[in-house]
Amino acid sequence: MELLGNYLLTIIGTGGLFAPILFISFHLLRPLFFLPVVFICVSGGVLFGAVAGTVYSLIGITLSSVIFYGIIRRMPKTFNRLTNMKQKIIGKHSDFTTSQIAVLRLVPFIHFHLLSLCLIQITEGFKDYAKSSLLSNIPLAFVYTSIGQWIASLSPLYISIFLVALLPLIYLLRKKEIIIKWQDFFQVST
Repeated sequence: MELLGNYLLTIIGTGGLFAPILFISFHLLRPLFFLPVVFICVSGGVLFGAVAGTVYSLIGITLSSVIFYGIIRRMPKTFNRLTNMKQKIIGKHSDFTTSQIAVLRLVPFIHFHLLSLCLIQITEGFKDYAKSSLLSNIPLAFVYTSIGQWIASLSPLYISIFLVALLPLIYLLRKKEIIIKWQDFFQVST
């Protein structure tokens, strides 16, 4: 999937005048490729810079949220199932505000459309949802697109130094398991 994502971003980067349209449509196709929103926003910063990348990401993310709203409203059983799952994860009586959802969208490990579901539950119709979705997407698009531009402005030497510095961290954070064979653990005395 990562190779496919890199391939599609290369096509977008060489798209010329159609690059913004391709990038926004890539935001809409993102759920089909199981790519995180953060990856697309950082790529927007690398490809277009902070200002244009933020605008294109904001348009793409908001359109993705609007499409999610349309799809989930047409599927009431799925909506109820997702609502039950949200209640098990977050709790029955915990409703977030739009500001809280905006902050939670900055956490890359929280599912984007789970937070969109929370927005659907606290808003009173499509217009209110679209407005709240746009407002909660602004910090996400701005922060991660700015990070993408920062990465693009680094020289290859600094990127290499940064990656080499990450190698010990990857080693230290690895999964540490000790495997003990059954016979070694339960030593049978004869």
